[in-house]
Order: sequence, then C-alpha cells, then structure tokens
Amino acid sequence: MVTRDTAWPEGTPSWVDVSVGDIPLAIGFYSGVFGWEVIQGGPETGGYAIAHLDGRTVAGIGPKMGPPDTPTVWTMYLATNDADATAAKIKGAGGHLLMEPMDVMDAGRMGIAADITGAAFGIWQARAHTGVGLANAPGALTWNEHLSRDFEGAKAFYAAVFGYEYGDMSSDEFSYATLLLDGHEVGGIGGYPDGTPADIPAAWSTYFGTADTDSQVAAVTNNGGSVVRPAADSPYGRLATVADNQGAVFSLISIPPGGE
Repeated sequence: MVTRDTAWPEGTPSWVDVSVGDIPLAIGFYSGVFGWEVIQGGPETGGYAIAHLDGRTVAGIGPKMGPPDTPTVWTMYLATNDADATAAKIKGAGGHLLMEPMDVMDAGRMGIAADITGAAFGIWQARAHTGVGLANAPGALTWNEHLSRDFEGAKAFYAAVFGYEYGDMSSDEFSYATLLLDGHEVGGIGGYPDGTPADIPAAWSTYFGTADTDSQVAAVTNNGGSVVRPAADSPYGRLATVADNQGAVFSLISIPPGGE
C-alpha cells in the first residue's frame, strides 16, 4: 500500500478517471464494487465526482466530452511538472494533442494526448489536486500498462517525452517491458501477441487492486457489469478484465495483504 499527499514524480501514473454518460449510475456501480465514497462536484465542475477510499482520493468519475458516440472509457494521467512543456514534447515525438493543456480551476493543469500508436492518455500538472492519495491497495489504482502493435516505436515515444528507461521482460512469444523512473517500476508497456484481433486498438489499461479477484468479479456482475476476460492466475497475481455497467473496461489484480 502506498499513500501520498504531494505531487507524484513526473512520468508516474498519478490519476485515473472514467468518462461516462450517466454519472449517478457510475457512482452506484463503483461504490457497490469497491466501496468507494464518492463526492460529486457542482455544476461548475460538470458534475465531476471524486472517489475516496479510507479518506483518500482514488479516482474520478466525469461526463463524456464530445459527440454522443464518444466511448465510455478509463483514462490514465501521467504526472508532469509543466503540462505545456510536456505537450510540446508529445508533439515533437510524433504524438498529438486531443485536448490542449487547460487549467482545471485551482486543481491543476491537464491535457489529453494520443501517442504514435493512437493510444490516448492524459497529463496532469498538480496544484491543489495532487492525484491519487492511495495506491497498491484493494480498490485503488495498482498498475497501468500500454499495449500496441508498435512496441519499439511506443518505447521510443515515451522515452522521449518522459525519460523512461525500460526493464525488459520479453520472451519469444511476447514483447513486454516495465517503465522505469530512477530505477523504480511505474508501469508496463508491451506488444499485442500474434492473433490479437485487428479491431483491438492500442490503449492504456487501468488495473485496480483486489484482495480476492473472484469475489470482485462477482461484485462487478452483481452491480450490472460484465466479464471481458475471466479470472486467471499469473506470476503477478490473479487477473481479470471486466467492464462497468456503461461499458468502460478495466482490470483487477490480486495483491498480497498489506499491498507492496
């Protein structure tokens, strides 16, 4: 378990939020699945809600931006000390901005980008809102990973923008590396294996911790969600991929008691 009250180091996944068509419906779902206490903002915030666990911030729930067919998705935000400078690096490395940096009242400065593979992600320059206050715990953000069909190109892009080094974990069947900042693992990056359906786009995935993956999957379905990939054991914990009751996909991973 990790707690934090100050801004996360640049390049660290520091915040996640889900964009939905029905915020109250999402609040009911995630409160039922994770036991989150969710506080919804007023009209000036567009109804954006902040979820808490044990009194600490863990995620956001906000309205979909754009046309009605905009997908319901989880977005991961990478910490930055200067959103405008990072935006310039994104463009210089071949990515593009879906939303130019903008101030979010006194909370911080944010932007939304797409990398060279088309995967979307956010950047967050913390001010009053420093990001997740609890991580690596049941019901909290535990891992983020990027998967695409251009493993080497994606690595070069993120190294250029955030200065990552990589811990290679590839095998003959699968290309994968950990994202390293000052020697610390902050996420993963991999290539889709052969046979991955062509309609699956490059994307960042969000993993929430759980003390019992199978029970958590049951909570998802009991609250109107669905199973995308059934629970299965891995060397890193028992994993499952699910969708909420509006279609936003996320993953679950078991963590040891007390976290790491």
